[in-house]
Amino acid sequence: MIGNEEELRARFGEVSHLASAKSRPALDTYSRQFIGLSPFLVISTADTQGRADLSPRGDPPGFVRVIDDNTILIPDRPGNNRLDTMANITANPNVGLLFFVPGFEDTLRLNGKARITDDAALLSACTVNGKQPVVGILVAVEEVFLHCAKALKRSKLWDPASRQDRGQMPTIARMILEQTATPVAEPEAAKIDAAVEEEYRTALY
Repeated sequence: MIGNEEELRARFGEVSHLASAKSRPALDTYSRQFIGLSPFLVISTADTQGRADLSPRGDPPGFVRVIDDNTILIPDRPGNNRLDTMANITANPNVGLLFFVPGFEDTLRLNGKARITDDAALLSACTVNGKQPVVGILVAVEEVFLHCAKALKRSKLWDPASRQDRGQMPTIARMILEQTATPVAEPEAAKIDAAVEEEYRTALY
């Protein structure tokens, strides 16, 4: 096992100048544009014990508001009320974000400090379908940089030929029922599946 950074770096070459110099302390023209095109991000958080969590966030392109070169706002939409991300932020403000744009194989990484806001004036600009978020995540930008396309090229994430048939696995409701050892007869399971689909149609906002 490799036990420290020195041992780790001994197995790799030097960091290129561009790789080390590309990190910016604030948003610039390109990072603003990338965020404006992005309909999807993943946010990483951790609690005070270092237990990590990742959570997806998605909405129409540009859903993340750029307040200024040092601040962005991520609206919170209805979910399952676990509140893993936001609970972690109240305990440990350090966050990492990874922005995706469909069709782009490069991504954008952003690190910073987050806070939870319920400022109605700030959140009003995030209204969709007449629904204003109850809260949002304000992130003070500390580091932002573009990430190369190798991972998405290897995965062929946007290649239509690599799409999997969703029917290869059960529905999410049925998997969770089985994982939680909740015995449900087939007619009831079908009702739960239908309820989940109805929530997707009517309760996204």
